[in-house]
Amino acid sequence: MKKLLTLVALAVAAGAAQAQEVKGDVAAAQGKVAMCIGCHALPGYRASFPEMYTVPLLGGQSAKYIENALHAYKKGDRKHPTMRSIAASLSDKDIADLSAYYAGMTPETNNNPMK
Repeated sequence: MKKLLTLVALAVAAGAAQAQEVKGDVAAAQGKVAMCIGCHALPGYRASFPEMYTVPLLGGQSAKYIENALHAYKKGDRKHPTMRSIAASLSDKDIADLSAYYAGMTPETNNNPMK
């Protein structure tokens, strides 16, 4: 039993270390931001589903904040249905890439790379 617990502990530690090693790649995010800009690149944009919600611009947000928010949507801890379905489709690498991309901007940076 002690060996089993040790193996489980090692597996959990290895998984946690692997999750921490995911590094964001700004260049890789270039092809992934299209799903974000429809809402998050419009200053003052408000979504009305499921309730009235002011959609934030993402440029200049902390990478850790964006990463935590997307993981929370993915797990269902954050409840916005559109964001939950989008986050559910993202891998940990996608989340790291998007987080690095938007963190590299400033609030004044054009948030719509497709323009």
